[in-house]
Amino acid sequence: MDTRFVHAGSDPRKQHGYVNPPVYRASTVLYEDIEAMDASQADPLKREMPVYGRFGTPTGRAFEAALTDLEGGYAAVATCSGLAAITTAILSFVQAGDHILVSDSVYLPTRKFCDSLTGLGVEIEYYDPCVGKDIDNLLRPRTRLVYLESPGSTTFEVQDVPAITGVCRSRGVVTVIDNTWATPAFCRPLGLGADVVVHSATKYLTGHADSILGAIVCTEATFATVRATAIRLGQCASSDDVYLGLRGLRTLGVRLRHHQHQALELARWLEKQDGVVSVLYPALPDDPGHELWHRDFSGAAGLFGLELDPRYRKPAVDAFLGELRLFGLGHSYGGYESLIVPADPVSHRLPGTWSGRGPLVRVHVGLEDLDDLKADLGAGLHALSEQRA
Repeated sequence: MDTRFVHAGSDPRKQHGYVNPPVYRASTVLYEDIEAMDASQADPLKREMPVYGRFGTPTGRAFEAALTDLEGGYAAVATCSGLAAITTAILSFVQAGDHILVSDSVYLPTRKFCDSLTGLGVEIEYYDPCVGKDIDNLLRPRTRLVYLESPGSTTFEVQDVPAITGVCRSRGVVTVIDNTWATPAFCRPLGLGADVVVHSATKYLTGHADSILGAIVCTEATFATVRATAIRLGQCASSDDVYLGLRGLRTLGVRLRHHQHQALELARWLEKQDGVVSVLYPALPDDPGHELWHRDFSGAAGLFGLELDPRYRKPAVDAFLGELRLFGLGHSYGGYESLIVPADPVSHRLPGTWSGRGPLVRVHVGLEDLDDLKADLGAGLHALSEQRA
Protein backbone atom coordinates (compact mmCIF):
# COMPACT_ATOMS: atom_id res chain seq x y z
CA MET A 1 0.00 0.00 0.00
CA ASP A 2 2.83 2.43 0.75
CA THR A 3 4.06 2.04 -2.82
CA ARG A 4 0.56 2.58 -4.16
CA PHE A 5 0.10 5.72 -2.05
CA VAL A 6 3.21 7.16 -3.68
CA HIS A 7 2.39 6.26 -7.28
CA ALA A 8 -1.42 5.93 -7.65
CA GLY A 9 -2.90 8.35 -10.17
CA SER A 10 0.52 9.57 -11.32
CA ASP A 11 2.04 9.15 -14.77
CA PRO A 12 5.08 11.41 -15.25
CA ARG A 13 5.33 10.28 -18.88
CA LYS A 14 2.09 12.16 -19.56
CA GLN A 15 3.24 15.16 -17.48
CA HIS A 16 6.41 16.04 -19.41
CA GLY A 17 8.41 14.05 -16.85
CA TYR A 18 7.20 15.99 -13.81
CA VAL A 19 6.28 13.90 -10.77
CA ASN A 20 3.11 15.81 -9.85
CA PRO A 21 0.30 16.58 -12.31
CA PRO A 22 -0.25 20.27 -12.97
CA VAL A 23 -3.23 22.14 -11.58
CA TYR A 24 -5.72 22.71 -14.40
CA ARG A 25 -7.90 25.70 -13.51
CA ALA A 26 -10.51 25.58 -16.21
CA SER A 27 -14.11 26.16 -17.17
CA THR A 28 -14.29 26.33 -20.98
CA VAL A 29 -12.58 23.64 -23.00
CA LEU A 30 -12.30 23.95 -26.78
CA TYR A 31 -13.14 20.99 -28.99
CA GLU A 32 -10.98 20.15 -31.96
CA ASP A 33 -14.01 19.95 -34.24
CA ILE A 34 -17.78 19.45 -34.31
CA GLU A 35 -17.37 15.67 -34.35
CA ALA A 36 -15.55 15.81 -31.01
CA MET A 37 -18.25 18.08 -29.59
CA ASP A 38 -20.99 15.72 -30.78
CA ALA A 39 -19.18 12.76 -29.23
CA SER A 40 -18.96 14.51 -25.86
CA GLN A 41 -22.64 15.41 -25.93
CA ALA A 42 -23.48 11.76 -26.57
CA ASP A 43 -21.68 10.68 -23.38
CA PRO A 44 -24.13 11.18 -20.46
CA LEU A 45 -21.45 10.59 -17.83
CA LYS A 46 -18.96 13.03 -19.39
CA ARG A 47 -15.98 10.80 -18.68
CA GLU A 48 -13.89 11.59 -21.73
CA MET A 49 -11.69 14.68 -21.82
CA PRO A 50 -11.94 17.47 -22.71
CA VAL A 51 -15.56 18.41 -22.02
CA TYR A 52 -16.14 21.25 -19.54
CA GLY A 53 -14.51 22.21 -16.25
CA ARG A 54 -17.50 21.27 -14.12
CA PHE A 55 -17.26 17.66 -15.29
CA GLY A 56 -13.64 17.38 -14.17
CA THR A 57 -10.10 18.31 -15.13
CA PRO A 58 -7.01 16.15 -15.58
CA THR A 59 -6.03 17.06 -12.00
CA GLY A 60 -9.35 15.81 -10.70
CA ARG A 61 -9.20 12.70 -12.82
CA ALA A 62 -5.79 11.88 -11.33
CA PHE A 63 -7.15 12.20 -7.78
CA GLU A 64 -10.22 10.08 -8.60
CA ALA A 65 -8.08 7.42 -10.26
CA ALA A 66 -5.70 7.30 -7.29
CA LEU A 67 -8.44 6.97 -4.69
CA THR A 68 -10.24 4.36 -6.81
CA ASP A 69 -7.08 2.28 -6.90
CA LEU A 70 -6.45 2.64 -3.17
CA GLU A 71 -10.03 1.73 -2.21
CA GLY A 72 -10.21 -1.14 -4.69
CA GLY A 73 -13.16 0.40 -6.52
CA TYR A 74 -14.31 0.82 -10.11
CA ALA A 75 -14.38 4.62 -10.34
CA ALA A 76 -14.69 7.69 -8.14
CA VAL A 77 -16.35 11.10 -8.10
CA ALA A 78 -14.71 14.12 -6.46
CA THR A 79 -17.03 16.60 -4.73
CA CYS A 80 -16.67 20.04 -3.19
CA SER A 81 -16.81 18.75 0.42
CA GLY A 82 -17.25 15.65 2.51
CA LEU A 83 -20.88 16.49 3.18
CA ALA A 84 -21.41 16.92 -0.56
CA ALA A 85 -20.06 13.41 -1.08
CA ILE A 86 -22.48 12.08 1.54
CA THR A 87 -25.54 13.89 0.22
CA THR A 88 -24.78 13.02 -3.40
CA ALA A 89 -24.32 9.35 -2.58
CA ILE A 90 -27.59 9.17 -0.65
CA LEU A 91 -29.59 11.11 -3.24
CA SER A 92 -28.32 8.77 -5.93
CA PHE A 93 -30.40 5.90 -4.57
CA VAL A 94 -33.46 7.27 -2.76
CA GLN A 95 -36.70 8.91 -3.81
CA ALA A 96 -40.06 9.79 -2.31
CA GLY A 97 -41.70 6.79 -0.69
CA ASP A 98 -38.43 5.02 0.13
CA HIS A 99 -37.31 3.92 3.59
CA ILE A 100 -33.64 4.22 4.54
CA LEU A 101 -31.75 3.00 7.58
CA VAL A 102 -29.03 5.23 9.00
CA SER A 103 -26.60 4.31 11.77
CA ASP A 104 -27.42 6.24 14.93
CA SER A 105 -23.72 7.06 15.34
CA VAL A 106 -23.25 9.02 12.10
CA TYR A 107 -21.58 12.38 11.62
CA LEU A 108 -24.05 15.05 12.80
CA PRO A 109 -24.33 16.88 9.42
CA THR A 110 -25.20 13.52 7.85
CA ARG A 111 -28.00 13.13 10.37
CA LYS A 112 -29.31 16.64 9.75
CA PHE A 113 -29.36 16.03 6.01
CA CYS A 114 -31.19 12.73 6.43
CA ASP A 115 -33.72 14.41 8.71
CA SER A 116 -34.38 16.95 5.96
CA LEU A 117 -35.28 14.16 3.54
CA THR A 118 -38.51 13.54 5.43
CA GLY A 119 -39.80 16.72 3.80
CA LEU A 120 -39.27 15.05 0.42
CA GLY A 121 -41.25 11.95 1.36
CA VAL A 122 -38.35 9.72 2.43
CA GLU A 123 -38.76 7.79 5.69
CA ILE A 124 -35.62 7.82 7.86
CA GLU A 125 -35.01 5.28 10.60
CA TYR A 126 -31.92 5.35 12.82
CA TYR A 127 -30.59 2.00 13.96
CA ASP A 128 -28.23 0.79 16.66
CA PRO A 129 -24.76 0.70 15.04
CA CYS A 130 -24.05 -2.60 16.83
CA VAL A 131 -27.04 -4.37 15.25
CA GLY A 132 -24.90 -6.56 12.96
CA LYS A 133 -26.74 -9.27 11.01
CA ASP A 134 -29.95 -8.41 12.86
CA ILE A 135 -30.26 -5.50 10.43
CA ASP A 136 -32.38 -8.06 8.57
CA ASN A 137 -35.16 -7.46 11.12
CA LEU A 138 -35.23 -3.75 10.23
CA LEU A 139 -35.38 -4.06 6.47
CA ARG A 140 -38.75 -3.44 4.84
CA PRO A 141 -40.05 -3.88 1.30
CA ARG A 142 -39.51 -0.13 0.80
CA THR A 143 -35.96 -0.05 2.26
CA ARG A 144 -33.70 1.28 -0.45
CA LEU A 145 -30.47 2.11 1.36
CA VAL A 146 -28.53 1.40 4.55
CA TYR A 147 -25.98 3.99 5.62
CA LEU A 148 -23.01 2.98 7.79
CA GLU A 149 -20.16 4.80 9.51
CA SER A 150 -17.52 2.72 11.25
CA PRO A 151 -16.30 3.72 13.73
CA GLY A 152 -19.15 6.11 14.50
CA SER A 153 -18.61 9.81 15.07
CA THR A 154 -17.87 10.84 18.67
CA THR A 155 -18.80 7.49 20.29
CA PHE A 156 -16.72 5.24 17.98
CA GLU A 157 -18.87 2.12 17.77
CA VAL A 158 -17.40 -0.35 15.28
CA GLN A 159 -20.01 -1.86 12.98
CA ASP A 160 -20.03 -5.44 11.71
CA VAL A 161 -19.76 -4.28 8.12
CA PRO A 162 -19.58 -7.72 6.41
CA ALA A 163 -22.65 -8.93 8.33
CA ILE A 164 -24.69 -5.84 7.46
CA THR A 165 -23.64 -5.64 3.82
CA GLY A 166 -24.16 -9.37 3.35
CA VAL A 167 -27.76 -9.15 4.52
CA CYS A 168 -28.40 -6.02 2.46
CA ARG A 169 -26.95 -7.46 -0.71
CA SER A 170 -29.11 -10.56 -0.40
CA ARG A 171 -32.15 -8.28 -0.13
CA GLY A 172 -31.17 -5.90 -2.95
CA VAL A 173 -30.52 -2.96 -0.61
CA VAL A 174 -27.66 -0.55 -1.39
CA THR A 175 -25.07 0.12 1.33
CA VAL A 176 -23.12 3.37 1.65
CA ILE A 177 -20.34 3.71 4.22
CA ASP A 178 -18.28 6.64 5.48
CA ASN A 179 -14.59 5.65 5.58
CA THR A 180 -13.17 9.04 6.59
CA TRP A 181 -11.75 7.81 9.93
CA ALA A 182 -9.81 4.79 8.68
CA THR A 183 -9.07 5.82 5.06
CA PRO A 184 -7.89 3.11 2.67
CA ALA A 185 -4.67 3.01 4.71
CA PHE A 186 -6.50 1.07 7.42
CA CYS A 187 -9.75 -0.23 5.90
CA ARG A 188 -11.22 -0.94 2.46
CA PRO A 189 -15.00 -1.28 2.90
CA LEU A 190 -15.72 -2.29 -0.70
CA GLY A 191 -13.83 -5.48 0.09
CA LEU A 192 -16.17 -5.95 3.08
CA GLY A 193 -19.22 -5.85 0.83
CA ALA A 194 -20.15 -2.14 0.72
CA ASP A 195 -21.51 -0.72 -2.53
CA VAL A 196 -20.34 2.89 -2.12
CA VAL A 197 -17.64 4.51 0.05
CA VAL A 198 -17.68 8.22 0.92
CA HIS A 199 -14.86 10.36 2.27
CA SER A 200 -14.43 13.77 3.75
CA ALA A 201 -11.10 14.17 1.97
CA THR A 202 -10.78 17.43 3.91
CA LYS A 203 -9.45 15.30 6.76
CA TYR A 204 -6.78 12.61 6.57
CA LEU A 205 -6.65 12.30 2.79
CA THR A 206 -5.54 15.92 2.40
CA GLY A 207 -3.94 15.91 5.83
CA HIS A 208 -2.88 19.53 6.21
CA ALA A 209 -6.03 21.43 7.24
CA ASP A 210 -5.88 23.52 4.07
CA SER A 211 -8.53 22.04 1.77
CA ILE A 212 -12.26 21.33 1.60
CA LEU A 213 -12.83 18.21 -0.49
CA GLY A 214 -15.01 15.10 -0.72
CA ALA A 215 -14.97 11.89 -2.68
CA ILE A 216 -17.24 8.96 -3.52
CA VAL A 217 -15.75 5.61 -4.56
CA CYS A 218 -18.07 3.18 -6.33
CA THR A 219 -18.35 -0.35 -7.59
CA GLU A 220 -19.04 -0.89 -11.28
CA ALA A 221 -22.71 -1.49 -10.46
CA THR A 222 -23.14 1.82 -8.60
CA PHE A 223 -20.86 4.22 -10.45
CA ALA A 224 -23.12 5.31 -13.32
CA THR A 225 -25.94 6.16 -10.91
CA VAL A 226 -23.68 8.19 -8.61
CA ARG A 227 -21.88 9.95 -11.45
CA ALA A 228 -25.18 10.91 -13.10
CA THR A 229 -26.51 12.30 -9.82
CA ALA A 230 -23.33 14.31 -9.27
CA ILE A 231 -23.74 15.86 -12.72
CA ARG A 232 -27.39 16.74 -12.10
CA LEU A 233 -26.52 18.32 -8.76
CA GLY A 234 -23.68 20.33 -10.27
CA GLN A 235 -21.15 18.63 -8.03
CA CYS A 236 -17.52 19.38 -8.71
CA ALA A 237 -14.30 19.98 -6.80
CA SER A 238 -11.83 22.77 -7.47
CA SER A 239 -8.60 21.82 -9.18
CA ASP A 240 -6.58 23.36 -6.36
CA ASP A 241 -8.35 21.21 -3.76
CA VAL A 242 -8.04 17.96 -5.70
CA TYR A 243 -4.34 18.73 -6.20
CA LEU A 244 -3.95 19.07 -2.43
CA GLY A 245 -5.88 15.82 -1.97
CA LEU A 246 -3.63 14.04 -4.45
CA ARG A 247 -0.55 15.44 -2.73
CA GLY A 248 -1.88 14.28 0.65
CA LEU A 249 -2.29 10.71 -0.60
CA ARG A 250 1.47 10.46 -1.15
CA THR A 251 2.20 10.56 2.57
CA LEU A 252 -1.05 9.02 3.85
CA GLY A 253 0.45 5.71 4.98
CA VAL A 254 3.31 7.34 6.87
CA ARG A 255 1.06 9.96 8.48
CA LEU A 256 -1.66 7.53 9.53
CA ARG A 257 0.82 5.19 11.19
CA HIS A 258 2.27 8.06 13.20
CA HIS A 259 -1.18 9.38 14.11
CA GLN A 260 -1.98 5.86 15.34
CA HIS A 261 1.22 5.67 17.40
CA GLN A 262 0.52 9.05 18.96
CA ALA A 263 -3.15 8.35 19.67
CA LEU A 264 -2.59 4.89 21.13
CA GLU A 265 0.10 6.14 23.48
CA LEU A 266 -1.99 9.10 24.57
CA ALA A 267 -5.14 6.98 24.97
CA ARG A 268 -3.29 4.56 27.27
CA TRP A 269 -1.97 7.48 29.31
CA LEU A 270 -5.39 9.11 29.59
CA GLU A 271 -6.99 5.89 30.83
CA LYS A 272 -4.86 6.24 33.98
CA GLN A 273 -5.68 9.88 34.71
CA ASP A 274 -8.01 11.10 37.45
CA GLY A 275 -11.31 12.39 36.14
CA VAL A 276 -11.27 10.10 33.07
CA VAL A 277 -13.87 7.32 32.99
CA SER A 278 -13.03 5.81 29.61
CA VAL A 279 -11.31 6.37 26.29
CA LEU A 280 -13.44 5.40 23.29
CA TYR A 281 -10.84 4.06 20.88
CA PRO A 282 -11.27 0.71 19.08
CA ALA A 283 -7.53 -0.01 19.13
CA LEU A 284 -7.64 -0.39 22.92
CA PRO A 285 -8.07 -4.07 23.92
CA ASP A 286 -10.91 -3.33 26.35
CA ASP A 287 -12.90 -1.23 23.87
CA PRO A 288 -16.28 -2.85 23.02
CA GLY A 289 -15.50 -2.72 19.30
CA HIS A 290 -11.94 -4.00 19.54
CA GLU A 291 -12.62 -7.49 18.21
CA LEU A 292 -14.39 -6.23 15.08
CA TRP A 293 -11.76 -3.53 14.62
CA HIS A 294 -8.98 -6.12 14.83
CA ARG A 295 -10.77 -8.27 12.24
CA ASP A 296 -11.63 -5.60 9.66
CA PHE A 297 -9.03 -2.86 10.12
CA SER A 298 -5.26 -2.82 9.82
CA GLY A 299 -4.81 0.26 12.00
CA ALA A 300 -6.48 3.06 13.91
CA ALA A 301 -6.62 6.78 13.17
CA GLY A 302 -5.68 9.54 15.60
CA LEU A 303 -9.26 10.37 16.63
CA PHE A 304 -11.01 9.11 19.76
CA GLY A 305 -13.56 10.01 22.40
CA LEU A 306 -12.74 10.91 26.00
CA GLU A 307 -15.44 10.33 28.61
CA LEU A 308 -15.06 12.34 31.82
CA ASP A 309 -16.41 11.61 35.27
CA PRO A 310 -20.19 12.22 35.48
CA ARG A 311 -19.72 14.50 38.49
CA TYR A 312 -18.30 17.17 36.21
CA ARG A 313 -20.71 19.55 34.50
CA LYS A 314 -20.30 22.08 31.71
CA PRO A 315 -18.37 24.72 33.74
CA ALA A 316 -15.79 22.08 34.66
CA VAL A 317 -15.48 20.87 31.07
CA ASP A 318 -15.16 24.48 29.91
CA ALA A 319 -12.34 24.99 32.42
CA PHE A 320 -10.62 21.86 31.11
CA LEU A 321 -10.87 23.00 27.50
CA GLY A 322 -9.93 26.57 28.33
CA GLU A 323 -6.64 25.51 29.89
CA LEU A 324 -5.37 23.76 26.76
CA ARG A 325 -2.75 25.46 24.60
CA LEU A 326 -1.62 22.83 22.08
CA PHE A 327 -5.00 21.18 21.55
CA GLY A 328 -6.89 23.71 19.48
CA LEU A 329 -10.60 24.15 20.06
CA GLY A 330 -11.80 23.56 16.52
CA HIS A 331 -13.86 21.27 14.30
CA SER A 332 -12.62 18.86 11.66
CA TYR A 333 -9.66 16.54 12.17
CA GLY A 334 -7.03 14.70 10.19
CA GLY A 335 -4.50 17.52 9.94
CA TYR A 336 -1.09 17.68 11.53
CA GLU A 337 -2.41 19.70 14.49
CA SER A 338 -4.09 18.39 17.63
CA LEU A 339 -7.73 19.39 18.16
CA ILE A 340 -10.41 18.92 20.77
CA VAL A 341 -14.15 19.66 20.84
CA PRO A 342 -16.98 18.90 23.27
CA ALA A 343 -19.49 16.32 22.03
CA ASP A 344 -23.15 15.85 22.91
CA PRO A 345 -24.41 12.32 22.23
CA VAL A 346 -27.48 12.94 24.41
CA SER A 347 -29.24 15.46 22.17
CA HIS A 348 -28.23 13.93 18.82
CA ARG A 349 -28.75 10.21 19.39
CA LEU A 350 -31.59 7.80 20.06
CA PRO A 351 -33.06 8.19 23.57
CA GLY A 352 -31.06 6.49 26.30
CA THR A 353 -27.89 6.08 24.24
CA TRP A 354 -25.71 8.04 26.67
CA SER A 355 -27.92 7.84 29.73
CA GLY A 356 -26.04 8.15 33.04
CA ARG A 357 -22.65 8.69 31.44
CA GLY A 358 -20.25 11.58 31.85
CA PRO A 359 -19.33 14.51 29.59
CA LEU A 360 -17.71 13.53 26.30
CA VAL A 361 -15.03 15.32 24.30
CA ARG A 362 -13.58 14.34 20.93
CA VAL A 363 -9.80 14.33 20.69
CA HIS A 364 -7.71 14.44 17.53
CA VAL A 365 -4.07 13.65 18.23
CA GLY A 366 -1.77 15.49 15.87
CA LEU A 367 1.93 15.21 15.20
CA GLU A 368 3.30 17.32 18.05
CA ASP A 369 5.69 15.85 20.60
CA LEU A 370 3.88 13.35 22.84
CA ASP A 371 5.35 14.70 26.08
CA ASP A 372 4.11 18.16 25.14
CA LEU A 373 0.63 16.80 24.41
CA LYS A 374 0.54 14.94 27.72
CA ALA A 375 1.61 18.06 29.57
CA ASP A 376 -1.10 20.08 27.82
CA LEU A 377 -3.86 17.60 28.67
CA GLY A 378 -2.45 17.24 32.16
CA ALA A 379 -2.88 20.96 32.73
CA GLY A 380 -6.45 20.72 31.47
CA LEU A 381 -7.25 17.77 33.72
CA HIS A 382 -5.79 19.66 36.68
CA ALA A 383 -8.14 22.57 35.93
CA LEU A 384 -10.97 20.03 35.68
CA SER A 385 -10.16 18.54 39.07
CA GLU A 386 -10.39 21.94 40.69
CA GLN A 387 -14.03 22.18 39.66
CA ARG A 388 -16.80 20.42 41.56
CA ALA A 389 -20.37 19.74 40.52
